[in-house]
Amino acid sequence: MLSSRAIRLVPHMSSPDSVPTPPASAAARYAAVFVTGLVVGLFALLVLLRALESRRTWDAHYPSAVMHLYQAQLAQLHAAHASGDCAAPDTRRRLETMRAVSNDLEPAFPALRDHRRFVGDADRMRSALDLALGSPLDSCAALETSLREVERACSDCHRDFRN
Repeated sequence: MLSSRAIRLVPHMSSPDSVPTPPASAAARYAAVFVTGLVVGLFALLVLLRALESRRTWDAHYPSAVMHLYQAQLAQLHAAHASGDCAAPDTRRRLETMRAVSNDLEPAFPALRDHRRFVGDADRMRSALDLALGSPLDSCAALETSLREVERACSDCHRDFRN
């Protein structure tokens, strides 16, 4: 059996220090349901939008993929130039990658495939990359010259056809 001392140390629920919590009002319950509905609705909307995005066909992603590859390769070439590591074998591989991707310019943009100016810009891009690959990239000055020509070809096409 418990001693009387142990009983006195345990606080009792009906002590004056405890304050009873009021029952939740109807407005609070409605607000909680409303906020929960908003969160669930936003989540469902995001799931729906991602599902619709994933249904896009591969050719819808093709143009942006080509441009992202160019952008990534150019960023790496600029980083090599900035670090002074211009004669690295990676420099040539990056230019070769850009040259291979440049073969896909017309297929990536089928609406412009027969546009005379677009075809000319694509040919200038391929020529600039061929020239860069044909010249020795043994110095940062040579890489800078090559990058300038490639970026000029990019700028010409973007000026004419970018939305």
